[in-house]
Amino acid sequence: MRQIPFREAIREAMNEEMRRDDRVFLMGEEVAEYNGAYKVSQGMLAEFGPRRIIDTPISELGFAAVGVGAAQNGLRPIVEFMTWNFATLALDQILNTASKMLAMSGGQISCPIVFRGPNGSAGQLGAQHSTAFEALYANIPGLKVVSVSNGYDAKGLLKQAIRYEEDPVIFMESEVSYGDKSEIPDEEYYIELGKADVKKQGNDVTIVSFNKMMKVALGAAAELEKEGVSAEVIDLRTIRPLDWMTVLESVKKTNRLVIIEEEWPFGSVSSELAYRIQKEGFDYLDAPVRRITAADAPLHYAANLVAAALPDVPRTVKLVKEVMYLRK
Repeated sequence: MRQIPFREAIREAMNEEMRRDDRVFLMGEEVAEYNGAYKVSQGMLAEFGPRRIIDTPISELGFAAVGVGAAQNGLRPIVEFMTWNFATLALDQILNTASKMLAMSGGQISCPIVFRGPNGSAGQLGAQHSTAFEALYANIPGLKVVSVSNGYDAKGLLKQAIRYEEDPVIFMESEVSYGDKSEIPDEEYYIELGKADVKKQGNDVTIVSFNKMMKVALGAAAELEKEGVSAEVIDLRTIRPLDWMTVLESVKKTNRLVIIEEEWPFGSVSSELAYRIQKEGFDYLDAPVRRITAADAPLHYAANLVAAALPDVPRTVKLVKEVMYLRK
């Protein structure tokens, strides 16, 4: 086992798959000469050369279209967006071409492409650079959506997406997690998409989250443990397909569910998950499913407004106590 930063885990996944398969290539803004906006692709140009590590113009729609065309013609592109906030410019290619071509071609033309980059807020970047997009892309049939919280999961899931997935994969990371370190095995490994992971066992309440909000979930669980409350913490990892069955099995044990996410509340991942659990697990619930999301507003620049808008540990602890009827 080795302890390496998140960004290096992502880089290892791409390097290993590019060495294995010369159909795999990486393209995006500043991925080559600059070694990546967040240094995720550092050193890759030197190893693979400019035909496989490709700097693009600032034109998300254009280079997404090149990637989609390449995927439909037998290659396996990785398209990096400097942030998923910029990928709205490429939505036409993702929504109208990549996600639909398999159905429109009667199963003849697949699109094995990975779109990846950081998602959500990264502090004081203003409203146009601070949106979390998991639910938006998960609402598109034909796409698979991954949103990772740590380097171990990121490496295994990204390798799986590059090597085995024939559908387009939306792969969401976080700028504020790239320096976080994880234990990574020396041997090669893959993680199947669509499988949630129980990060902490518990008996009193189930807390579910994904991406960087897992830090809030685990932080809240640690605080609750000090007060004698045993929280089970689940990382969804993949948003579509959504592994709600793992959550249901946990709720059968704990009888309570709290969901944490960085997205806006309307039509969110927590909305879908809450519906599934109340539909299939109503008889196991001893309290209503509760959630904590980002504020239903654009995220402002001011630090105090950022803090007020996003989920945090104290508010999560308070919500858990409410579902347990522990009013303190």
